[in-house]
Amino acid sequence: MITPAASPVRSPFERFRHIVVEGPIGVGKTSLARALAQRFGAKPVLEDPTENPFLERYYRDSRRHALPTQLFFLFQRVNQLRDLAQRDLFSQTLVGDFLLDKDPLFAQLTLADDELLLYRTIFEAMRAQAPVPDLVIYLQASPAVLFERVQRRGVAMEAGISEPYLRSLADAYSRFFHHYDAAPLLIVNTEHMNPGDGPEDLDTLVRQIIEMRGRRSFFNRAS
Repeated sequence: MITPAASPVRSPFERFRHIVVEGPIGVGKTSLARALAQRFGAKPVLEDPTENPFLERYYRDSRRHALPTQLFFLFQRVNQLRDLAQRDLFSQTLVGDFLLDKDPLFAQLTLADDELLLYRTIFEAMRAQAPVPDLVIYLQASPAVLFERVQRRGVAMEAGISEPYLRSLADAYSRFFHHYDAAPLLIVNTEHMNPGDGPEDLDTLVRQIIEMRGRRSFFNRAS
């Protein structure tokens, strides 16, 4: 008896031409964005932390270096999105690992009041340059899982990241996306899956994207 071949997994970009993957440090957003781009031939739009000259100093002394770190990332992200718009954003499929609307989240956690006021003035002047994605995939994991993943990947400048910091960050992400409604939102719990590192998990996620209905969905695969 011949077993029928498995049906190929359809591309999520058939429905959504511009997808953004978001989530706290260690959750796997960049790995997933890269995997989606490689599998389906989309253009990756990824932030590059190595270009930020303030980031290592921020991890050593967050209060002192938070503002320049935050502003560098803001300018970097806006420039990337502006360049895409100038090359006709809608002529290609895109997948990114940052959502500009979420940018103030870190600022609220790290900046003093006067610095936050300055940052918000600059952010509001620039945010209109960012296109709204067709779909946002918000990856979740517990602070303990985030901490374990950050430690496992062994990036030197991240060695000082603590579990309490990741808890505050995860809580801030949760509050932000609880109210987010600018684009369709798929919330994915990654406690028992890692779609950026495994083809089966990636296929499972893609099916969830394709089957998504409405403006907001949640997927949590049991262990």
